[in-house]
Amino acid sequence: MALSKEDIKSIADELLEAERTLTPIVSLSDRHPDATYEDAYAIQMLNNEVREKRGARVVGAKVGFTSKAMQEQFNVSEPDSGVLFDYMIWREDTAVEIDSIISARVEAEIAFVLGEDLKGPGVTAAEALRATAGVMASIEVLDSRFKDWKVTIRDSMADDAEACGVVLGGGLVPLNGIDPRLIGVVFEKNGEVVSTGAGAAALGNPAEALAWVANRFGRLGMKLKKDHVIITGSLIRAVPAERGDSFRATFGRIGSVGVRFV
Repeated sequence: MALSKEDIKSIADELLEAERTLTPIVSLSDRHPDATYEDAYAIQMLNNEVREKRGARVVGAKVGFTSKAMQEQFNVSEPDSGVLFDYMIWREDTAVEIDSIISARVEAEIAFVLGEDLKGPGVTAAEALRATAGVMASIEVLDSRFKDWKVTIRDSMADDAEACGVVLGGGLVPLNGIDPRLIGVVFEKNGEVVSTGAGAAALGNPAEALAWVANRFGRLGMKLKKDHVIITGSLIRAVPAERGDSFRATFGRIGSVGVRFV
């Protein structure tokens, strides 16, 4: 680790305060360009422990930067992971208060729901599929606690992969006979199509993204559990959201989901 325990604690505290006050801070990478991945995840895990002590419950995980579209948008070359808490799971057609977010962006993702525990390392896509109870349409709402979305992969790791909220569609669809690579999505903003994509954008197969995060969690000493929700990365570029905007993601064979900002 390049950072001291004091540095890690200080940045973790600043991120929690930024989330509370909606006041973004200077990025980890600008202040500590020598920070390692281990440092970044140590910051995330410290804050996740604080959230749990405050009563939040872990209900799943997220994988970020699984598509070329997202990697190119943020100039990164690999995925990262974050933790989803119960307060981050939002109902279909939720009205999100824009003033509760620093700088919202939205994405269309395939969400997996586990039917059994999944613990890495060594998890394969086939094992991930066998552990899946079904999939759901989802829209993720991102927020960066670092200024101006100037983030590297290490900043994202430290900031819980920009987790803010996930809107889930109403139906859990078993994957029997469905190839997740071929699940297409049409993404609309204010009634107009702004992007399209397919499951194959997520590491070639969303099941690979699920296996990836199971293995990442395993290396961090954690595991994915039965009933956990795992969002497997955006199939499109992230779209900024402002007050009055509404979004809908319509997925082939697994339904649609919407969110609006007020």
